[in-house]
Amino acid sequence: MRLKAKKLLEDIRQAASLITRFVHGKSLADYTADPLLRSAVERQFEIIGEALNRLRKTDAAVAGQIPNVERIIAFRNILIHGYDLVNHEVVWGVIESHLPALLKQTEYLLKQPGSES
Repeated sequence: MRLKAKKLLEDIRQAASLITRFVHGKSLADYTADPLLRSAVERQFEIIGEALNRLRKTDAAVAGQIPNVERIIAFRNILIHGYDLVNHEVVWGVIESHLPALLKQTEYLLKQPGSES
């Protein structure tokens, strides 16, 4: 794995871990009521989407091992360009339903032989 790909995977892992930490012990109601929390979470999702977009261009084979890459990038684009359309329930659903799998797959890829280079 190229060093650039590893760096991008590490950015994804870190952002996903931060989201997990930010929302630990929180509910959808807490998330909806807290603009600081929403901003922090959305920023980390933006980083995830941008890192995946770059990974897709840098090392398509590695990016292809992450399910729903196109959807994640599209989600990032909505957060940035369609900021006025963001549905907090959808974001919360992504946190609960999809983020754990993304984090797990990213950690798996980072542990693969050859990812040290």
